[in-house]
Amino acid sequence: MNIYSVAIDGPAGSGKSTVARLLAKELNITYIDTGAMYRTVALYCINNGVDTKNRKDVVKALNSVQMDIKQENGGQKIFLSGVDVTNEIRSQRAGAGASDVAVIKEVREKLVDMQRKMAQGMSVVMDGRDIGTNVLLNAPVKIFLSASAEERAKRRCGELDKLGLKYDFESVKKQIEQRDFNDMNREFNPLKKADDAVEIDTTFLSIEQVKNKIIDIIKQKTGMK
Repeated sequence: MNIYSVAIDGPAGSGKSTVARLLAKELNITYIDTGAMYRTVALYCINNGVDTKNRKDVVKALNSVQMDIKQENGGQKIFLSGVDVTNEIRSQRAGAGASDVAVIKEVREKLVDMQRKMAQGMSVVMDGRDIGTNVLLNAPVKIFLSASAEERAKRRCGELDKLGLKYDFESVKKQIEQRDFNDMNREFNPLKKADDAVEIDTTFLSIEQVKNKIIDIIKQKTGMK
């Protein structure tokens, strides 16, 4: 079987992680959730009293972040210093911190290097904000997902609900809008649609419809039957 990469980019809450997990399971390929990696760095900083907005302190703490990623049932588990933090990194606090650390060049360089190594020699679906424009430049399949801020906030609140985490809708929406601004205006590898990516507006689509659209694109781009 040919080895191929599927790069899925888009703003927070556009459905990247959910559809990527479904694709990985159906296509029997590896799923890599890069957003979870930035959340893990943020969580380490929060747990250790490091201000996520202080570049110097975050860079200093970076070498102490012991992150392990294990593939399980088409998804991934994230461990920080040996502790499973897969659910904990989904908190609003970790999300806000991820927005801060993601603009720091040294953080991005370290995690992008990890992401590229993880994708070597096997078929993967990887989602994030600069996958098609930076991490996997040669991916044959590039997708850019979009959705309204209102819809994305509803989805994020739904995720927090399932995890039993507390939230305030307006705060979640503002955090998403702030994350959009940060992602699109950061100096290094900002969020944008790759020239060769196919854009899908997911606002009024079910996750199953999005998944099927992407599978059709994968078949078209890779010759997969």
